[in-house]
Amino acid sequence: MDGPLLATKLHPPARRAAVVPRPRLTERLGEPARLVVVVAPAGFGKTSVLAEWLADSDGGQTAWLSLDDRDNDATQFWRYALTALERAHPGVASAALAVLDAAPHSIETVLATLANAWENVDTEVALVLDDYHLIGSSAVHESVTFLVESLPRTARLVIASRIDPPLPLARWRARGELRELRADQLRFTPDETSVYLTETMGLELAPADAETLADRTEGWIAALQLAALSLEGRDQPSAFIADFAGDDRYIVDYLVEEVLGRQSDAVRAFLVQTSVLGRLNGDLCDAVTGVAGSAAMLEQLERANLFLMPLDAHRSWYRYHHLFAEMLRARLLAEARDRMPGLHRRASDWFAEHEQLPDAVDHAIEAGAFDRAAELIKAAMPGMQQQRQEVALAAWFARLPAEFVRADPDLGVGFAGVLLSSGRTEGVERLLTEAEAAPGSSPDSIRAVRSGIALYRAAHALANGELATADEQTEIAMGLAQEGTHLDRGSAYGLHGLVLWARGDLENARRAWLVSLDGLERAGHRSDVLGGSIAVGDILLAQGRLHDAEQLYRRGLALAQTSAPPLRGAADMHTGLAEVLRERGDLEGAREQLRAAETLGEHAGLPQNRHRRRMATARLLQAEGRAVDAIPLLDEAEALYTPDFFPEVQPIAALRARLLLAGVGWPRRATLCALGGSTPTTSSTTCTNTTTSRSRGCSWPKPTVPTTWPVCCGCSTGCLPRRRPAVAAEWSSRCSCCGRSPRSARGTPPRHSKPS
Repeated sequence: MDGPLLATKLHPPARRAAVVPRPRLTERLGEPARLVVVVAPAGFGKTSVLAEWLADSDGGQTAWLSLDDRDNDATQFWRYALTALERAHPGVASAALAVLDAAPHSIETVLATLANAWENVDTEVALVLDDYHLIGSSAVHESVTFLVESLPRTARLVIASRIDPPLPLARWRARGELRELRADQLRFTPDETSVYLTETMGLELAPADAETLADRTEGWIAALQLAALSLEGRDQPSAFIADFAGDDRYIVDYLVEEVLGRQSDAVRAFLVQTSVLGRLNGDLCDAVTGVAGSAAMLEQLERANLFLMPLDAHRSWYRYHHLFAEMLRARLLAEARDRMPGLHRRASDWFAEHEQLPDAVDHAIEAGAFDRAAELIKAAMPGMQQQRQEVALAAWFARLPAEFVRADPDLGVGFAGVLLSSGRTEGVERLLTEAEAAPGSSPDSIRAVRSGIALYRAAHALANGELATADEQTEIAMGLAQEGTHLDRGSAYGLHGLVLWARGDLENARRAWLVSLDGLERAGHRSDVLGGSIAVGDILLAQGRLHDAEQLYRRGLALAQTSAPPLRGAADMHTGLAEVLRERGDLEGAREQLRAAETLGEHAGLPQNRHRRRMATARLLQAEGRAVDAIPLLDEAEALYTPDFFPEVQPIAALRARLLLAGVGWPRRATLCALGGSTPTTSSTTCTNTTTSRSRGCSWPKPTVPTTWPVCCGCSTGCLPRRRPAVAAEWSSRCSCCGRSPRSARGTPPRHSKPS
């Protein structure tokens, strides 16, 4: 979200003074569980029962988040949730928020940081997510699942939704970690219905009439509230109740008509016009309706129980009950459809004036004011891209007619960037071509658009393996960057370095990356500097320049430690140092660096460090003669691997193949010849391979014990069996092919010069 968070989303609802006590529900909510779900259709009192539970259980240790459809962006979702937790219990989410606001990150890393901090909290802290049915993002659902699985004993997550959330509820139910409140439990009992109608609403009803309403509404609280409002002032309530019939939809339609029909013209007009707003305050409603005095009207509506819910303790912001709001909007469509665009346009203007651009964009699109929406999206894009809210941007672009994107090159380039950042390449070239043909508004805008087009074309080509095109476009971007910002230069030269690296031109790739790192550092993008340092470090290692690689990683580590907590990328620097030290033979030093990376935690590493650290540990185990222990780490690395634009210079499959060729995990008494021969049996005495130019076969004497198989030292005339013993003691004293000693006195098996 661009700008500050909306504090009203973080305020739990106040408990109403006149409420029907429902201890059977609050006690259920208080039972120990990792997750509590409150699931029922609209109008069943989900939020109200949670408010009652909070009031009975000291809500000071409960974080509240009222969700809306813009929270489908995982980063925005967790920024709100973490802020709510931090307000409820200071310190529990501060580290996670710092990770979230740092450089590119994994949401799981953020949540792991949260779980670690939550573990140290002595008192119970609960997080309530209200209106979860508005969330349709699989990324959010997956992250919520991860958090529930990671919650410590002092933590609890409460979800209120109209539908079952797409989470593994069955698994948690089987473990006894789930508590549920559903429509059957939330319905008013006959006794609760009687108390509500006669005491809370102050109606004088015969017990039989209350029982009839309970039966007809089936305990649906919203319908009872509507019925009570319709009954107010009636001389013969029994007659009204006796004529009351129909299924739920018709009941609600009828009751709503009755409620609205009893309001004054001014109240009805206010309700219908302000139904376009997801949240209301006096000043905003004045702007939308064009009539002053909205703050007093909102207070009047709340006192009249007209489905208005306060969103903060000061009662500055409100929202309508969802069911009531939907009815009002349907009525507006039926009676005054032509007025809707003007209402939305005035709402958009108010939100833009108050620098709440996401709401301003939404209302401009609803108004059909697409030219205005395009301007607002352009204004919001830099901040939202910086906060990586590509999901929200993509949703806006999907609703904006294509001609408005085509007409504005900034929007076209921005949309292309949103697609590429989410791993989608279809339509990117079309957007860039249209942006290229669109007229620019100023010299600076034209240069920025041309630079963006070149960068995204290069990235698009690189993703498709089209290195010639990528090379050509990065040259254009670098030329334009000479007149641009430090960030422009850093971005262009970094992409150029990737192209050169993919071509195998390591030295020029290194030089391009050094220019990129200088631009990124001058621009203040320090975490991006650490990310670029990983690329340069890999190149230096491939060049055998261990001293330079070590110095690079140590400079990066010093940069990362200039802030507290360390910048994201600090763990990557430790992983890089471990690789350098392992190559030098300093295995203990490498182990210390990997321990340091693990101690910092996943949140201190960039996304690729999760699998890179495990790969580095696997190579260290191999060097220590413990190759068999490396295979599980490779399985973990594969599960955590996420592809990006970096060349895959250290593929997991390659290390796995080397370990398998060395015999890790293969039966000791069935070793394969690497040159293509068949598997020798216990009676074999010669190699059966006939496809090589060797004039003699390898000897395969029967092993006396499984640990004394003869092996080839890697000589040019020998065949390499696909198993290398894990320790020196397993090696025979001489190579079975050339007769030379495998130098087992060094304590590790010899290095094969020609592995197959």
